[in-house]
Amino acid sequence: MASEDITKLVESLAKTKVGGGQLSFKGQSLKLNTAEDAEEVIKQIEEFDGLEALRLEGNTVGVEAAKVIAKALEKKSELKRCHWSDMFTGRLRSEIPPALISLGDALITAGAQLVELDLSDNAFGPDGVRGFEALLKSPACYTLQELKLNNCGMGIGGGKILAAALKECHRKSSAQGKPLALKVFVAGRNRLENDGATALAEAFGIIGTLEEVHMPQNGINHPGITALAQAFAINPLLKVINLNDNTFTEKGAVAMAETLKALRQIEVINFGDCLVRSKGAVAIADAVKEGLHKLKELNLSFCEIKRDAALTVAEAIEDKTELEKLDLNGNCLGEEVCEQLHEILEGFNMASVLGSLSDDEGEEEDEEEEEDEDEEEEEEEEQQQLEERGAEEQEPLTPKKIIDSQASTPVPSPPVDVATFLAFPSPEKLLRLGPKCSVLIAQQTDTSDVEKVVATLLRISSVFKDEAPVKTAVHETTDALMKKAFSSATFNSDAFITNLLVHMGLLKSEEKIKTVPSLYGILMTLNHMVQQDYFPKSLAPVLSAFVTKPNRALDSCSFARHMLLQTLHQL
Repeated sequence: MASEDITKLVESLAKTKVGGGQLSFKGQSLKLNTAEDAEEVIKQIEEFDGLEALRLEGNTVGVEAAKVIAKALEKKSELKRCHWSDMFTGRLRSEIPPALISLGDALITAGAQLVELDLSDNAFGPDGVRGFEALLKSPACYTLQELKLNNCGMGIGGGKILAAALKECHRKSSAQGKPLALKVFVAGRNRLENDGATALAEAFGIIGTLEEVHMPQNGINHPGITALAQAFAINPLLKVINLNDNTFTEKGAVAMAETLKALRQIEVINFGDCLVRSKGAVAIADAVKEGLHKLKELNLSFCEIKRDAALTVAEAIEDKTELEKLDLNGNCLGEEVCEQLHEILEGFNMASVLGSLSDDEGEEEDEEEEEDEDEEEEEEEEQQQLEERGAEEQEPLTPKKIIDSQASTPVPSPPVDVATFLAFPSPEKLLRLGPKCSVLIAQQTDTSDVEKVVATLLRISSVFKDEAPVKTAVHETTDALMKKAFSSATFNSDAFITNLLVHMGLLKSEEKIKTVPSLYGILMTLNHMVQQDYFPKSLAPVLSAFVTKPNRALDSCSFARHMLLQTLHQL
């Protein structure tokens, strides 16, 4: 390490906050790659008597540095709180698991009894969960009260590994007479989806001591929401439920409402942007009206709630003396109903609790018909996803109409062609196109037409999954299409990137364009595309600039966004 780097490190460490058993290196942007880089940090740790909390947030720790820091921690048996969020900035995903294993092993060796473990904002993916799996199962976590894993890109696989580790921790700690009594669980922005959420729900049901659960932006639909609701019902101490930006629909909302009736300690309900719709909102209002006297915040914003349901919610809070905020913004109410809400709450002397209604979508007609149609469409989509996910484990399902009750021979799946796949994309259909799917799709796409190329790319990327066969098929098909397009003399690369950004919702258009519902697939596909020889490097700065900008849709796919930006930075 150069002398000027050592000087800079010493100056940073001079700012280290020490007190109350806490040693903090928070936000010092330390780049700890080697054992030598970490010498001063190790010295601080070794000289700190009675170390109870270690803050490493906002730095970057490599594998070698983690090993020597871990060595120093092996003697810190009093350590209770590990604030280790955002400490692998710029690291390859492959570096993070071994670093976490070293640190975890050290805590086990030290005989530490953790109360809080925070690994948020570390984009380690499913493999990263393996890095602290042993720690979670060890005596060091039998005393764990707070587990924070926000924005880690765990995915379904990581969620299942985490759930299994928590169940094992509870089993082992129970055998010693002191069951795991987890109070706070945070895992937002992790793409847990239904399967990951259901696995964790099983663990929550076994633990039974939760007070706060924060799982926003995880792509959970009503099967996962229902599983969580059932688990929450046997966690009577719950005070905070934050499931913002998942998709309840009526089924999930009704299930959650039933659970709320059984919970007496609830203070915060955040179901904003959860598509509970009017029927779901009425069910939740009934639960609020029946009890929840400690309720302080109710968020049902951006849920496609219509006028009558919104008024029912307002009327339900009449005797909620602890309520500080009611958020109904972004629903479909209209000016008249907004005024009625104010009037109702003024009548309760609670007008101050109503949040802004500035993003109200206005009153819509044909309420019930639209809701029923949307509900049916979503249920069909969710059923299709469930069928596809289990396609490798069971026989494909066949329509009831073509199965004779006496028949024993399964009906084969209908053949798939390119047109069918592009009209209704799914991972199963892409795989069923066979090994020549990439050639077939490229051949049948007019690559001189930018609009058609973008549309085809978005359809291909929409079926992206982390499972090897699907990922490979998506990559190969994308490569064939885009290599053909970019090699064409008539293909306008600038028009392509502009059109793509518009459809991703990252660039405004004068025309009304329907944007893709989720950016995860296209971001992961772009992460592959930009590394290929056919991709014009001149487009990389443009793509980077727009993906870097603050954007709600991008925030919900933070892991994929991080991966793409990291790749673009390395080009």
